Amino acid sequence: MPKKQKRVLIALGWYDYRLHRGIEKFALEHDWHLSANLAREKVIPWGWDGDGVLAWLGAGDDLAEFVRLARKPTVDFSFRRPHLKFARVLEDHAHAAQLVAEHFLSRGFRHFAFYSNLENWSYIERGDGFAAALRRSGRECLWLRWHRSPEYRDGRDQWKRKRRWLVVRLKAAPKPLAVFAANDDHALEVLESCENARLAVPEQVAIVGAENYLLAADAMRTPVSSVDTNLETLGYRGAALLDDLMNGKKAPAEPVRVPAAGIVTRKSSDLLAIAHKGVANSLRFIWGHAHQPISVKDLVEVAAMSRRGLHKAFLENVGRTPGQELQRVRIERAKRLLAESDHKIEVLATLCGYQSANSFCVAFKQATGLSPKQFQNTIVR
Repeated sequence: MPKKQKRVLIALGWYDYRLHRGIEKFALEHDWHLSANLAREKVIPWGWDGDGVLAWLGAGDDLAEFVRLARKPTVDFSFRRPHLKFARVLEDHAHAAQLVAEHFLSRGFRHFAFYSNLENWSYIERGDGFAAALRRSGRECLWLRWHRSPEYRDGRDQWKRKRRWLVVRLKAAPKPLAVFAANDDHALEVLESCENARLAVPEQVAIVGAENYLLAADAMRTPVSSVDTNLETLGYRGAALLDDLMNGKKAPAEPVRVPAAGIVTRKSSDLLAIAHKGVANSLRFIWGHAHQPISVKDLVEVAAMSRRGLHKAFLENVGRTPGQELQRVRIERAKRLLAESDHKIEVLATLCGYQSANSFCVAFKQATGLSPKQFQNTIVR
């Protein structure tokens, strides 16, 4: 008897092609039949019958009610309705926020803000994660919440009122200011408000968004940096979990979290906000040469300072020692290469500036808690 083909419904109240592509990749590998994404057209597929559901239960109570009543193994990519006891695979918003904090801190920023314009579980997690990451480095974060401001109103003039409010807040904030926006649309609002306020981006206000979905971003006058939230891996991991559920395995007690892939750096945040010449020269040298076998001795020579003096200056301006910053940049490069290539560990070590595969593996595990191979197994390509 041929094995029965599993029928899976994709019921996404919020859609992104990258999530769909990850689901599709797993489906092709495991011979699933995917039912049409009817929710994309706002049509609830009452009467559908199959083996499992992959859902993004955002706005739309009717879709959530349909999935609940279907009583099929289900994986939800959203945490909007925690009272529905579905298995979940979610973006690791705290990890994404940590990457943004490190991005800004490594460039010497001292003043930070997070901007969101509505109450949303993912925005709250990103904002909380950003503030927590900054606190760990001894910094504070101003949270600009339009939806909680006294000026907030519904109605036709809301767009203008919000822009005026944002201009006032951005002007009043200390400069240079590093802003993490809740998503890329929010980042565009900040960018356009800076243009209205005649605030230079990134010199006075640096901006990073999230989800990396702006079309033709590099064609913009000021391209916006953004976090790649790893949606293809999210889709693949969700499909893998649903496969386990359909095969009778128990759902995990807590949501599975998928870490962000990294930051796509563009002009809106590509600024070194450090006045200390020695530290600035060393940082530029690290960014340009971390893939080579350089050491702290080379950084000392580039800075034209004593080793002790550079160590102290780095702690004051970056919050890390020169060696720690060199290691951080190398590990981030290693993560990208592990996600994008199939190089052997010996080759990866060389491409990341390590003198041996052993020293690379030890450094990588110390930084991530995983071996390079274990890290690579968490990534879908």
